[in-house]
Order: sequence, then structure tokens, then C-alpha cells
Amino acid sequence: MARWEPNARGRLEDAALDLFVERGFDRTTIAEIAQRAGLTERTFFRHFADKREVLFGGSALLRDLLTGAVAECSPGTAPLEAVATALERAGALLQERRSYSCRRQAAIEANEELRERELVKLASLADALATALRARGVGPAEASVAAETGIAMFRTAYVAWIAADDTADLPACIRDSFATLRVLAVPAHKTP
Repeated sequence: MARWEPNARGRLEDAALDLFVERGFDRTTIAEIAQRAGLTERTFFRHFADKREVLFGGSALLRDLLTGAVAECSPGTAPLEAVATALERAGALLQERRSYSCRRQAAIEANEELRERELVKLASLADALATALRARGVGPAEASVAAETGIAMFRTAYVAWIAADDTADLPACIRDSFATLRVLAVPAHKTP
């Protein structure tokens, strides 16, 4: 085997996701992932601490993207609008990796431990968004409500995007989710 393999991380991700979907997360070993990718276990551990990191290793990048987008919003942007803007930006990044996202979601949905880890990740992202909003001068309660609401809207949009065909656009799904929220927030007109 060559000392240096091009795109080792991507090959390991692809191999792991294929195996997770085919055989299940728990029944897939790191040795099998490395073998499927045509690499060594040592190479795997150069890129990932464990096999869960194949699915959750991008959390810090996503957190940084979200908090940076909130910080870049113009002064006076409403907290929920800042969160929506940040989530759309994250959606654009995920859109570029639709195949990976779909396979990742299938692996997570098939495993209770991974579903729990995904919820923890989303809660962590909500906390990061709330912190970014507080840094903009938003009160603690308002920041938490905006961040938690935003993550709920993102989850709704993400599920719709994964279930849709390959032409679906995640940022558009996120905008639709927030549009639904706005409709729900308007009182219904009562007829006399």
C-alpha cells in the first residue's frame, strides 16, 4: 500500500457510511472500514478518533459557521432572523454534500445511541447560537428561545430535505420552515 493515499478522509467516510447503512453501525468495525477504503487502521485513526467521529466530526465546523453567520448579521437584525440566516448558510454547506447527508441520516436513524448523540449535537448547536445572540446584546431568555426555535425549524427542514428527491434545496427547505413558523405565529381571523 502506498505511504500516501489521496483523499484518505473522504474514502474512509464513504466506506464507513456504506458499511453503516449495509450492516449497521454496531456491526461495522474500524478494520472493515479501513479495508473497504483500501487503507490501514492506522490511517483511519489519523483522521478519526473513533467510528462515531465519521458521523459527528464536522460538528465544530458547523458550530463555527453558525456562530460566525450570526455575528456577521447587520445590527438591528431580529434574533430569530439572525438564526434563520445562519441556518440557511449551514444548509448551503450541507447541500453540497447531499449524498453524504442522506447516508449519514440513514445510519443515525438505524441506531438509538446515534440518534441520542445527534440530539446532543443539536442541543449544543442551539447553545452556541444562543451564546452568539447574547454576544450581540440579545437577552438570555430571548436568545435561548430564538436559538431553540431555529434548531427546531432546521430539524423540520432537514427531515423534509432528506425525504425529498435529489432536486430539493436545503436552504429553501429552511426558508419554508421559517415561513410556516411565521404563519403559525399570526392569529387566525375569527368569523363572526
